[in-house]
Amino acid sequence: MKGDTVEVALFPTTIKKKRPEGFITKIIERGFKEVIGTLKHKPNISFVIPDNPSFNKDIIIEKNETETYQDGEKVLVKIIEWNEQKKNPIGKIIDILSNNKLNDIAMKEILIQNGFSLVFPEEVLKESEQLSEQIEDNEIKNRLDFRSTFTLTIDPYNAKDFDDAISYKKLENGLSQIGVHIADVSHYLNENSELDKEAYQRATSVYLPDRVIPMLPEKISNELCSLRPHEDKLTFAVIFEIDDDAQIKSSQIAKTIIHSNQRFTYEQIQHIIETQEGPHLEEVLFLNSISQKLRSQRFNNGAINFSSEETSFVLDENGVPEAVEIKVSKEAHQLIEELMLLANKTVAEFISKKKYNHQEIPFPYRVHDIPDFDKLIEFVDFAKKFNYQFNLSTPKTIAESFNKMLLEANKHPEHQILHVLGIRTMAKAFYSTKNIGHYGLAFEHYCHFTSPIRRYPDILVHRIIYKYLQQKQNPIIQQLENQCVHCSERERKAMESEREGMKYKQVEFMTKFIGKTLQAVISGVAGHGFWAQTVEQKCEGFIPLSSLNTTDEFKFIPNEFTLVGQNTKVRFQIGKNIKVKVLNADLFKKQIEFELVND
Repeated sequence: MKGDTVEVALFPTTIKKKRPEGFITKIIERGFKEVIGTLKHKPNISFVIPDNPSFNKDIIIEKNETETYQDGEKVLVKIIEWNEQKKNPIGKIIDILSNNKLNDIAMKEILIQNGFSLVFPEEVLKESEQLSEQIEDNEIKNRLDFRSTFTLTIDPYNAKDFDDAISYKKLENGLSQIGVHIADVSHYLNENSELDKEAYQRATSVYLPDRVIPMLPEKISNELCSLRPHEDKLTFAVIFEIDDDAQIKSSQIAKTIIHSNQRFTYEQIQHIIETQEGPHLEEVLFLNSISQKLRSQRFNNGAINFSSEETSFVLDENGVPEAVEIKVSKEAHQLIEELMLLANKTVAEFISKKKYNHQEIPFPYRVHDIPDFDKLIEFVDFAKKFNYQFNLSTPKTIAESFNKMLLEANKHPEHQILHVLGIRTMAKAFYSTKNIGHYGLAFEHYCHFTSPIRRYPDILVHRIIYKYLQQKQNPIIQQLENQCVHCSERERKAMESEREGMKYKQVEFMTKFIGKTLQAVISGVAGHGFWAQTVEQKCEGFIPLSSLNTTDEFKFIPNEFTLVGQNTKVRFQIGKNIKVKVLNADLFKKQIEFELVND
């Protein structure tokens, strides 16, 4: 079944066969752990019919489990037994969804179909509740004590898990000390514990429009490891000595203990930067100055500036979208972003130079390859139509050309589409023990160290760094590479979940606009029609060619992202401004259908 991990025996290969073929010999692990479906009662049996068409087996529910549930109820089922000898899986009902809102069921189905559990197992929650908030004196003695050093956190206004903090003080030698302190999750998460196994399986938190599915139970993410103000907290830090020009003079990686002085929101920090007024003004302005200089250094070294608008919805108490909210990256966001990038880079550089027993230390790098050349050429040819030129002689000149184009296009209508298409030419970043560098950031060494509350690779990084500092044995490279593959796959599934959740909200929002005419921009083109995104609502829908009131035949020109009428010569090209009428918004299919409105 789709999503299962299986063992395969390969058939002998022939020259004619381009791909290997074989047959399944063993099911190693089932992909589906939880399923949403409809409960059915029969005289001698009860079962659940899954909503997901990919899950084509009814789930048997033991009779003593169903006495309190009604026929036809929508339920959440956990698969408890399903071996190769049993035709149908055995399940246990863990939640009734019939009384839930349609939105709630839809979000849960998205998560389950992408392999994310909705609840933590009892043994995991029990283990987390047994963790002590008490910090022992012996633990403090083994750490650098930053409790008397000014420390702040900067997070979204509605955040509960504060996993990073910044310390700052002026040194007697004229330099400044900046500490990037990260919640010490690995201190509480023992390897191979039930908590650790569950965190690894999830590998990431998932952020849907109306909820967060955390990687760790709230006892850890929102309490023990959340760097709340005026509380002693255990952290893992990268500490820099830096001059006023943002030149790093020295760095140190160490376990620390902090006591955050103040919790800021991004909005509060931005207000201080813009008005030059507010609490801890000197510290905030200095940190911002350093971050902006680090940012300039990064782009001068060849990083690509794909900064874009982030769209979200303002939701009512039932999760229904009321308005669109556009989030733009400002200096407050960049302050944290640049310091986190610096810490991640420094940790990766540190471990890349170290050896254990005369051997390189296996490590989960965050890597990003150079763009696919065929995709790049296609994009460059398209950009030329807007008079943008590219120098393709080296990876760095390619990055410089991208930045120049994005800066110049920012003043013109084609900016958004060039931005979107430019991102599509890029390779996908992933985790690997084979370090090829990070092209987009222009870093030779890079890893994820700064978000262990929501990313499992960061926990792996923390453990490996600490083991090296303690001169203890490090992981086996193949085992670590398998973990990298797993974490990369779960990250992709999380991103798919987030896209599907956002699409659902777009469709839900557009139900209010059915029959209305809106301004839009063509955002994608195919042989059977084209997509358009509304300018104000930022929602994308499809316009099939069959809906056009014309007998003209259209030819699809892929490298120009264009449909051309063979008789009328009418062109539907990506980036073109049009008007559309909203015809339909199908929540079940997560699809919006538009009709072209001619002027």
